[in-house]
Amino acid sequence: MLVSERLVLRRFRPGDAEAFAAYRSDPEVARYQAWDTPLSLEQAAAAVARHAAADPDRVGWFPYAIALDGELIGDIGVNLHENRGQADIGFSLATPFQGRGYATEAVERVVRHLLLDRGLHRVSAECDPRNTASARLLDRVGFRREGLRRENTWLRGEWVDDLLFGLLAPDYRRGRAGDAELSR
Repeated sequence: MLVSERLVLRRFRPGDAEAFAAYRSDPEVARYQAWDTPLSLEQAAAAVARHAAADPDRVGWFPYAIALDGELIGDIGVNLHENRGQADIGFSLATPFQGRGYATEAVERVVRHLLLDRGLHRVSAECDPRNTASARLLDRVGFRREGLRRENTWLRGEWVDDLLFGLLAPDYRRGRAGDAELSR
């Protein structure tokens, strides 16, 4: 479990299935994501059970539930690479909670955990260039835009580009040291 100022990033629980189905079925949330919509309650319950059984220390994806006052409002996945020195992240947030800094807070907390607590060397992310809110979020957290893979992903009946982001531990530590200097 990871805790930030307003959020708890925790394992999924069976009671999360209804909220999970609701935001994963929202066309605005799913617009730039690879999952199919709508997501039935049965499908959500099965996904939540799989997510709850995942291990954050194992190679592969581990999804954190993003909770606000105990309520599931989104998720952030961490894909730990086989070398255990790198990870990819991806995130989604229910529409009513967007634009309030919750996603930035959750991503920042996970990145801090991966780079400082776990000692990973690099965290990567990618998004559709049309998803300007996610691109701005990654910029705010300190990711660098590293490239563009043109028409790389087949999504909702069309080939779309992938905007690539990366954040190295040394750069993150330097940025945090600069933040500390500014706050003195």
